[in-house]
Amino acid sequence: MCGIFCQLTLSPAHFEWDKTVYEHLKRRGPSWSQDLTVTGRDPCYQCLFSAHVLHMRGVLTPQPLQDNIGNVLVWNGEIFGGLPVKSSENDTVVVSQSLLSCSSPSEILSVLSSVRGPWGFVYYQKAGDYLWFGRDFFGRRSLLWKFDAGVLTLTSVAAQDPGLDQLSWQEVPAVGVYRIDLKAATEAGHVTFEVYPWATSCSDTILESAPSGCTAMMNQSGLVLPSPVCPLNMSIPKSSNETEAQSNSDSSAIDLQQLLESKEGNYEVSRLIDVLSEALRRRVQSLPIEDEAANNDQARIALLFSGGIDSMILAVLADRHIPAHQPIDLLNVAFKLQEPKKQKDSANNVKKHKNKPNDNNTGGAGSRTFSPFDVPDRITGRAGLKELQDLNPERRWNFVEINITQEELHKMRQERIGHLVHPLDTVLDDSIGCALWFAARGTGFITDDKDQRPFSSSAKVVLTGIGADEQLAGYSRHRVRFKTSGHEGLIQELAMELGRISSRNLGRDDRVIGDHGKEARFPFLDEDVVSHLNSLPVWEKADLSLPRGVGEKLLLRLTARRLGLRQSAVLPKRAMQFGSRIAKMENSREKASDKCSRLLTG
Repeated sequence: MCGIFCQLTLSPAHFEWDKTVYEHLKRRGPSWSQDLTVTGRDPCYQCLFSAHVLHMRGVLTPQPLQDNIGNVLVWNGEIFGGLPVKSSENDTVVVSQSLLSCSSPSEILSVLSSVRGPWGFVYYQKAGDYLWFGRDFFGRRSLLWKFDAGVLTLTSVAAQDPGLDQLSWQEVPAVGVYRIDLKAATEAGHVTFEVYPWATSCSDTILESAPSGCTAMMNQSGLVLPSPVCPLNMSIPKSSNETEAQSNSDSSAIDLQQLLESKEGNYEVSRLIDVLSEALRRRVQSLPIEDEAANNDQARIALLFSGGIDSMILAVLADRHIPAHQPIDLLNVAFKLQEPKKQKDSANNVKKHKNKPNDNNTGGAGSRTFSPFDVPDRITGRAGLKELQDLNPERRWNFVEINITQEELHKMRQERIGHLVHPLDTVLDDSIGCALWFAARGTGFITDDKDQRPFSSSAKVVLTGIGADEQLAGYSRHRVRFKTSGHEGLIQELAMELGRISSRNLGRDDRVIGDHGKEARFPFLDEDVVSHLNSLPVWEKADLSLPRGVGEKLLLRLTARRLGLRQSAVLPKRAMQFGSRIAKMENSREKASDKCSRLLTG
């Protein structure tokens, strides 16, 4: 992973770094930092490239990477398939060499569309004076743009300035790849983007997406990038027969086991385990070579962990592919609760009569004194830890309790997180952005033999379960849509969810997690996983006529049961902002979609 930056001016100009932006970029890539300036002679333009590398694959490769004929690449991505990358190779080098052999736009598009994995990039093609840039199909890597005073800036992360127009920074829409003809732009004194869209993108949205002062136009050749995933199955059940065998069930592991025993369910569950397990293998084994000889007491993989079904399944499947002697860090974040008055008044009596130790390995209310960090995700996290320990007692599972006070939240939001979430600005962005930032930092406590000790996760890779709810109808709004519009409405809702995940979630999440010099990886958004889930009719993925804790993400719950999970397989969905209790910390009645004044720094 990297922090990448490019500034295009249509005439050579003096450049001064925004120190905040530079520091944000450098934190994303602590392994190497370097700048490179390219100046066109005829016509006259200037491109300043800056790259800050987090070394993840093969030999450390400095960026910006300039090839032997003068092309320049800044690449923030991971190749998990499509282009062959040997274990000793660096994927930036592979992409650069592949692009070097391209002489036409169609060949460049062929290279980019073949990559399976997340990417954001900027590429200067010296022959023809072109500047290419864009994000992958799902937008799993952040790229922002701004056009101001004739200068176009592209960057992984920006910075807020409350005194300036906050609408200037925007996320580059993950609708395709963009190309600027530098000759034409210099002659006209105006920047025009040629858009090469993904085949499934909406052209009207693309052409309206250019920053103020620039123009977007579809490429004249009519070229598109083929979609890396198959289309969503839009089938509607002919009758209720397809799901009637699953009706009238209670939310219990027994019911899930009964469903699992059906022949069709067996096949779909087995297939999902296969594709998801392979997605995990790619993501937990693509790591720096020199780390293999590092201290085996330190985990190389961490997981955002609530004990819910998504994180539990990722933990179980990751366990298959990580060497048995290496620990796995389970990052569990909690924001401090206010102690109930009743609890305060009777605290001394409770201690006198019960006199029980504070057992940090159980979630039972009767065996624990009150802790202000016993939020719902902490309780289910401990229960999930116990399930994982039962499944593999030989593995060292580091359950990292990350406890955040209101004072620290306010401080870090102002100093760092507000800049990273920007240009998104809602209450929801604030809640999730802050929770992710503290969780990914991985600084907290672990418990050994009932003794707590400080702990900080050193893992460079952070696995996250985003994408499961969007594809398998995990949100409460999916139930509402199903109730009002049936399967047809539910399918439309799921299509919208995946279509907007780049602008709603992934750019923000990449900026926030990457701020710690760590790389977010998204197994549920692996192209093969998405294609498999897209191919299934909606009633095989979810049955929202069933109760909460069973019907939503039904296929995933059956998968959890097959993998040996029980309690976590029937937990209802609980959003991170509620499970961690950050949503309660500000003590306000604001809506998730409201603009959040707390995100303004300064």
